[in-house]
Amino acid sequence: MHISIVGSGYVGTTVAACFADLGHTVTTIDIDDSIVAAIETGDAPIHEPGLDELVAEHGGDRLRATTAYDIIPETDLTMLALPTPSRDDGSIDLQYMKAGAESVGEALANQNSTDTDTDPDSDPHLIVTKSTVIPTTTDEQLVPAIARAGVARTQDFLVGSNPEFQREGSAVTDFLNPDKLVFGTADERATELLYELYEPLRERADDEIPVVETDVAAAEMIKYGNNAFLASKVSLINDLGNVCKEFGVDAYEVADAIGLDDRIGAQFLRSGVGFGGSCFPKDTNAIIAAAQERGYNPPMLNATLSVNNIQPERLLELLDKHTDITDNRIAVLGLAFKPGTDDIRHTRAAPVIDRLREHGADVVAYDPVATENMREYYPDITYTETAADALADAHGAVVVTGWDEFAALDAEFDTMVDPVVIDGRRIIDRRDGITYEGLTW
Repeated sequence: MHISIVGSGYVGTTVAACFADLGHTVTTIDIDDSIVAAIETGDAPIHEPGLDELVAEHGGDRLRATTAYDIIPETDLTMLALPTPSRDDGSIDLQYMKAGAESVGEALANQNSTDTDTDPDSDPHLIVTKSTVIPTTTDEQLVPAIARAGVARTQDFLVGSNPEFQREGSAVTDFLNPDKLVFGTADERATELLYELYEPLRERADDEIPVVETDVAAAEMIKYGNNAFLASKVSLINDLGNVCKEFGVDAYEVADAIGLDDRIGAQFLRSGVGFGGSCFPKDTNAIIAAAQERGYNPPMLNATLSVNNIQPERLLELLDKHTDITDNRIAVLGLAFKPGTDDIRHTRAAPVIDRLREHGADVVAYDPVATENMREYYPDITYTETAADALADAHGAVVVTGWDEFAALDAEFDTMVDPVVIDGRRIIDRRDGITYEGLTW
């Protein structure tokens, strides 16, 4: 198939490269000339394990990029993978999705008006929502935006929802080895096209991939339900971990036992400084705001965010027990919201740095890939080239991101003035010569 994807961010670029690897021809559309140029020359515009190789192999060939929407009528279907940032009240801002949808509609309308050879019986163009949007958004917000150019639903275009379930840091692996595929449609032809799109993936898979066929709004809700459930699981194990800490019990030992219960499962039971990223905080806030707009205030989801917000505070309370923060050098190890990515959206390092600065600390930070992204928001703290440089002469260190390289730190702690290490990710081993505290163990 030839598919077009509007948006070349974390989702759009990864999805595009993976579809190209499955044998499809993919054209991404983005307003950023530098991103377009990077993809065309085979350079991945974001850091994601496995993505560099796919873009290098297919960029400029089966994977193309452009700033123009006029390619859309030539493709079999279009995916919208545009940002949906949070507003101050937690609701999502749909301006980019609406603008993209309207541009797709204009491209289809222009094709209809200029192509006199158009077959009146040709199939309508399928437009698929890939971004995470509140239930009913596609039907109530995006369809009118598409139709504004004069194209008609069913006659000229169909819509569907095909949410992604990819984790940053393992997005390529997650795409190529999915737990499920969700096809939200209102038309048989739309469903058929989605099956055709994913047929190479289903043929490649060792086991049969479950396919959930549902309507558009339910597909939109499934994505929110997925992320809200996982975010709540993280906050629950963090809450239990905080209780464990008060009793001197190792929360990880407890979690290992809990995870053996197949009703619970072992994933997402690593307690620590909390979740960040573009999905869990934004999606949980968004579904809370949407529910409140309908008159329901979800207490469990509110509690999920409350617990997540207190974890950085508890990290610094432990640090303050063992060393003086004011006017002293404090090392922050890890800036990305999780290992394997350079994404700093909603990273737990941000509230940690904010509180350290409020207490007058001299903050020095290190991350293997996310430094430049963080520098945009915190230009006046010190960044180092290595973790060892960050620890040198520090009066304390906090571990915020669980990068594997931090587990190899040893003699580097001997260069600290006061070797106090507060670990928010259980990545450092206790050893003689350092004052070590785990956040929940």
